[in-house]
Amino acid sequence: MFTNGVFDILHAGHVQYLAAARGFGDLLIVGLNDDDSVRRLNKGPNRPINPLEDRAAVLEALRAVDGVIAFSEDTPENLVAQLKPEVFVKGGDYTLEQLPEARIVAEYGGEVRLIKFLEGRSTTEILKRSGIE
Repeated sequence: MFTNGVFDILHAGHVQYLAAARGFGDLLIVGLNDDDSVRRLNKGPNRPINPLEDRAAVLEALRAVDGVIAFSEDTPENLVAQLKPEVFVKGGDYTLEQLPEARIVAEYGGEVRLIKFLEGRSTTEILKRSGIE
C-alpha cells in the first residue's frame, strides 16, 4: 500500500486514514512532501509548521506505517511509478480525476482506493480554529 501527504500536525483524521490505508494490505509506505513542496502547495504562509524530519519521525512511530519516503515534487507521480504499489490510497476529499497518480497506477494494473474523509479534521482547519492561519 502507498499513500502520500503533508501530515504537518498529526490529528485524528490522519490516524484514522493511515490505519484504514494499512488495512488494505501487509505493508504501508507513506510518501511525505518535503518542506519546499509543502510551500508550493499553498497550504498557508507558515507551512509546514513542522519540518520534514519531525513529520517523518512522527509518522514512522505509528503502528500503521511501515516506512516513509520524502519526495520533492508537487505530486508523488515519480515515486508511484518507481514503487508500483498494489494499492494507492487517498482520502475521499479527492476524486480519481484529481489524482495524476491514478493514471500511472492503472497503467501497471494497480488499484486506487479512496477512503472516506473525516470532516472537520485537517491541519488547515485546526490552524484556522486556533487563530494561527
